Amino acid sequence: MLLSTACLVACGPKPDARPAGGTPPPAPEVVVWTVAAAPLELTTELSGRLQSIRSAQVRARVEGVVQKILFTEGSDVKAGMPLFTIDPRTYQAAAEAARAEAATAEQALARNRSLLDVRAVSQQDYDAALARHQQARSALAKAELDLENASVQATISGRIGHALVTEGALVGRGDSTPLALIEQLDPLYVNITQSEAEQFALRQAVRRGEVSPSAQLRVDLVLADGSLYPHPGKLTLTEKLVDPNTGTVFLRAEVPNPKHELLPGSFVRVRLSQARMPSAIAVPQRAVQMNAAGPYVLVVGDDDKVAPVSIQTGAMSGDRWVVNAGLKPGMRVVVDGLQKARPGSQVKPVTSPAK
Repeated sequence: MLLSTACLVACGPKPDARPAGGTPPPAPEVVVWTVAAAPLELTTELSGRLQSIRSAQVRARVEGVVQKILFTEGSDVKAGMPLFTIDPRTYQAAAEAARAEAATAEQALARNRSLLDVRAVSQQDYDAALARHQQARSALAKAELDLENASVQATISGRIGHALVTEGALVGRGDSTPLALIEQLDPLYVNITQSEAEQFALRQAVRRGEVSPSAQLRVDLVLADGSLYPHPGKLTLTEKLVDPNTGTVFLRAEVPNPKHELLPGSFVRVRLSQARMPSAIAVPQRAVQMNAAGPYVLVVGDDDKVAPVSIQTGAMSGDRWVVNAGLKPGMRVVVDGLQKARPGSQVKPVTSPAK
């Protein structure tokens, strides 16, 4: 009985056994890029640092004790807006005394002028009265300026940082004390350095006729997540001097910052457009792989089978590599699904729109 049962178990059909002639699994789907020659804008990616176009340090111009801080730290301020009040009582008294002295000198000058007309005073007495009048006016102007400076105002519009002093602090003694910093945030400068060797190679390529200079030197910022900042900038300065210590050339661009998303002092990646090719082949950067022989891409043939193709890469055009050799128009390059596209395997290609 036990033997018969064992025979039935051993000889019966296996649950996981597949019937002969079963259908193979479907070919994996991959996204392909159809190669085409087109005019290309050549770009280079450099490092840069953001800087305010205008930056003003608010300082105390007169000596005294800070009575009030009139702004909210980290807020936007307008030029001429009061920021600090320095105890004005000393300067008010000095201004009143200077006004009285100026009025007395004005009266004395008028009296001496009328007496001079009738020869009742000498020319020397009149000149002395004129000098006292001028000195009194100068003293009044200084006293009024000191009183005005007791109210510290913003010299430019922009974003103000934190206060560098507190209420009750003595400022302005012996030097103009820094009180706060204002920075203009829109637009911003982007300070860039580029290797002189790169610029020389570009000039040589232009001279050989391989590329032409870009009509518009466009500047794009690459954000931390790899996306492009939505407001492109423009190159405003290329210095004609090479830094002897670094072998680099200084460039400056101006970038809009309407929402104040960019902050001065931040390091950024800059994609700079400097030349244009009349016709070239380029593939997305993510499609290019490396092996011991160099860069290569996976190409889907007419039979929908994958084959590796060695390529020779050149300059960059945005997020694409310019391909100098190895590809021809019409070839289909795998750009997504690379992990499923094994050389020699069958795939189901889905065309990616060229961008």
